[in-house]
Amino acid sequence: MRPSAVRLLNILVPIKSSQHALGRAVDYAVKIRVNPEQTGIDLNVKHSMNPFDEIAVEEAVRMRERLKDAVKSIKVVTIGPPKSAETLRTALAMGADSAIHVEIPESAPSPEPLGVAKTLKALIERQKEGVDVVILGKQAIDDDAGQTGQMLAGLMGWSQATFASKVEVNPEQKVANITREIDGGLEELRCKLPVIITTDLRQVQLFNHRICQEPRYASLPNIMKAKKKPVEKLTAAELGVDITPRLETIKVTEPPKRVGGGKVANVDELLAKLKEAGITGKRA
Repeated sequence: MRPSAVRLLNILVPIKSSQHALGRAVDYAVKIRVNPEQTGIDLNVKHSMNPFDEIAVEEAVRMRERLKDAVKSIKVVTIGPPKSAETLRTALAMGADSAIHVEIPESAPSPEPLGVAKTLKALIERQKEGVDVVILGKQAIDDDAGQTGQMLAGLMGWSQATFASKVEVNPEQKVANITREIDGGLEELRCKLPVIITTDLRQVQLFNHRICQEPRYASLPNIMKAKKKPVEKLTAAELGVDITPRLETIKVTEPPKRVGGGKVANVDELLAKLKEAGITGKRA
């Protein structure tokens, strides 16, 4: 009896951001400020790909470099206005094969994580050749929600591994061995394919070997090639998904500015200051 042929891996990489769900995030070097209307943060600043999603694209490309022909395709997806296409081209220049752009109007409110997860689920179900690995950033740096990957795994009923710092996929056994970061150090998981993976940003030290996760820079030839790679455009309506936000943001304010402390000469003065502030001790 001949062994069955090993299924080639199809990888989907959502490029996540909160300011249009997927797409572009406020650049990591920009200081976040609340807009004058106090309805959210000021978006009239430099935008770029969410750093955690750059890690996800890099990991997908490295997976192909390790597994060679076992990876059939790397497809990136974003949800956002027309300008988000620039982010897709960046991912294509890094090594992705094709892209999907779910367009929404520039003035549309940002979809919430659940709406994003439902959109991704609909996209996965449209892929004729299936999806084996979904790898995305653990969170967007502008709202730090960190929910989309977990919600997608719940909707799909797939394995999930969050905060991954190392990913090893075995196409023959149809499993993924994932090292993830936890408060106590590192945890190793073994997940069946298909799997949802969210990537962490840190560099980790394993057995005296440093695993560097810094994304590559796109070379000029690859940037030119990216312009010719296919980008499929869709809408949420075509996917049968309602991405209207369910929550209403009433008001966004900046935290109060920190006030400098003062010095005291002795314990008695410290106790007097605490008493003035209404802080009193209780007897044991």
